[in-house]
Amino acid sequence: MEQEFFYKDEKAKLIPLCRSLLRYGREAVANSDFARLKAVVKAGAEAGAYHRDRFGLNPVLRNMSAAELLCERLGSDRNMIVAVMLYNLNRHGFLSRETILKEWGADVAKIVDGLNKVSTLYSRHSLVGSENFRNLLLTFAEDIRVIILMIVDRLALMRAINHHPNQQYVNDVAYEVSYLYAPLAHRLGLYGIKSELEDLSLKYTNREVFTQIAHKLNETKASRDAYIADFIKPVKAKLEQEGLKFEIKGRTKSISSIWNKMKKQKNDIENIYDLFAIRIILDVPKEREKNECWLAYSIVTDMYRPNPSRLKDWLSIPKSNGYESLHITVYGPENKWVEVQIRSKRMDVIAEKGLAAHWKYKGIKSEDNLDAWMNNVRDILEAAETGPMELMKNMRMDVYDKEVFAFTPKGDLYRLPLGATLLDFAFSIHTNIGSQCTGGRVNGKNQKINYKLQSGDTVDIFTSPQQVPKQDWLNFVVTSKARNKIRVAVKEQESRVAELGKELMQRRFKNRKIELDEAKLSKVIKKLGSKTVTEFFTRIADGTLNVNDVVDTYLAMDRTSDEVGRISASEYMMQPQTADDEGRPSDDVIVIGNNIKGINYRLAKCCNPIYGDDVFGFISSEGVIKIHRSDCPNAANIRDKYPYRLIRTRWSGKLGSQFGATLRIVGNDDIGIVTNITSIINKEKSVSLRSITVDSNDGLFQGYIIVGVNDTTSLNQLIKKIQTVKGVKNVQRSK
Repeated sequence: MEQEFFYKDEKAKLIPLCRSLLRYGREAVANSDFARLKAVVKAGAEAGAYHRDRFGLNPVLRNMSAAELLCERLGSDRNMIVAVMLYNLNRHGFLSRETILKEWGADVAKIVDGLNKVSTLYSRHSLVGSENFRNLLLTFAEDIRVIILMIVDRLALMRAINHHPNQQYVNDVAYEVSYLYAPLAHRLGLYGIKSELEDLSLKYTNREVFTQIAHKLNETKASRDAYIADFIKPVKAKLEQEGLKFEIKGRTKSISSIWNKMKKQKNDIENIYDLFAIRIILDVPKEREKNECWLAYSIVTDMYRPNPSRLKDWLSIPKSNGYESLHITVYGPENKWVEVQIRSKRMDVIAEKGLAAHWKYKGIKSEDNLDAWMNNVRDILEAAETGPMELMKNMRMDVYDKEVFAFTPKGDLYRLPLGATLLDFAFSIHTNIGSQCTGGRVNGKNQKINYKLQSGDTVDIFTSPQQVPKQDWLNFVVTSKARNKIRVAVKEQESRVAELGKELMQRRFKNRKIELDEAKLSKVIKKLGSKTVTEFFTRIADGTLNVNDVVDTYLAMDRTSDEVGRISASEYMMQPQTADDEGRPSDDVIVIGNNIKGINYRLAKCCNPIYGDDVFGFISSEGVIKIHRSDCPNAANIRDKYPYRLIRTRWSGKLGSQFGATLRIVGNDDIGIVTNITSIINKEKSVSLRSITVDSNDGLFQGYIIVGVNDTTSLNQLIKKIQTVKGVKNVQRSK
């Protein structure tokens, strides 16, 4: 490889790492594959295809370390090893997907695609604090092998950044590991990796505490080892006497686990509850596993007093990640609590290597467990409005909480987190059952939907078609599936209610013959104290907001708007130099009654008539004749109440002035759309632009354009041309 690519200390690591990877991966990866991998990685390094990240880490060493950890901790897998070694070369364009597909196979190409998706998200930085977190989980949910590779990669990274000069970078990685990768490792049953990730996270974020606990453990190692040996000795003799084949291991719990216990119990390390753990591993055929595990249990509890409340039976009902074991806590010598784990060799392999081993183990089918877990990840992603921090909270909640087991009347078993309610149980069966749940019968007794389940409960759910999910249900459900389904249902209900409120308002506006302006309505919504449009219409529907108050506020705002800013079209009517005091052309263009000219008149502001409109005259109380369009919103009311004040009116044959007209335009809020509209107006010889007011809201814009036109023909031609502009949805003359 190109020597300049490796620093001196990195070169020293390279050969031992290669040998270790060859040794661990030999059973799954052929020598010819390793030779090809070495050649392509070397060629990539020489061609400069590898790029250190912004923190100077070497990608070749990191990929090799991840592959080595995969083999060591989970077992070797040819396609996963190849994919983790090739994806950087593919990502930087040195190795095409077609080449990988041809030379290494479709499955390797699929894993490389998944790793590249994750790498793309990481290149945007600040992953956990952004919406990229959701995309990361979605990528994970596509292939469990991507999850596994990212977990071992994160462990390789955590090992590599000790004493890294950029402390903020170290903190960010440690924070992400504790919230995402350690919980994922736990869920997959990778307890060794999970413990090391949590220990390193504590080390990097609180080095003082980590060092104190580590030193204390080192100081007491000799006495602790002696204690474990004394504890094991009589147990070992009794197990041998019973003819059992076994192995006994003793260990101290991880530093992060001890620190959590110290905080929880508010105690120092000497007084931590069940600090020791002993593991009895039985060499026994699968059909006799449970019998011999319980036999070992009786031997241990005959010698040492057990704590019944600390018994954990994962033999009868394994964990969702495939974990099987029997845990007891006994009162050992020197009045110290000791946890004893009893399991078979098969169970120990699964416990050490997690769900991946359980998945592959000969004779064991765990696809159901695997699918259940992957479905859980997908359930977490269903709540569209949920942010990244809530997603992480749900991940931790579903991963770390203890479990309860409940049964249907038919004997079907459901596994739920501790604290799950009857309603959680209903949603775990089916979304519709949860949505219509009214309560249930638990062990023969009627219970409410917020009843907290106990392990062993038999639950019969009551439903009603009239029942619908309610917002307050979110106060007591704990599973992510129930919370997400309730949120979606409540949101749908709110939308339906809001639609009803919208219809009520639109009907009232129509009855009052008021044209609805979306921009003005947005201001009314804010003025009346609603944060969202949905909330506003919901208040109208449920009666907490009177629709008449909405109309009055709208009209008042209309009047205020006229006073302070938007001038009516009639006030923009272009006048010749010799206009009279009445604000109309000196050369009359209106003929009133029997061809009478020169009568005092004004153009009504409510409908802004222009030359060519069908009009009528109305004698106001001031004695001025106001000219209205025949389709004026006020025309019907005037004709009904004041028929005796109406006077026939028409336009004269000669036009001497331009008239103001207001156009209301609605369209997509696209860049350049207003420029295109004004360009059309400016090209029209008989039209002049007087004013333009534009509001945008939720991707739409609404504009009022005041133009000077000679007559209705010019105006109609202009409207047709504006309607051809891309993005314009509606153009109409404002009354």
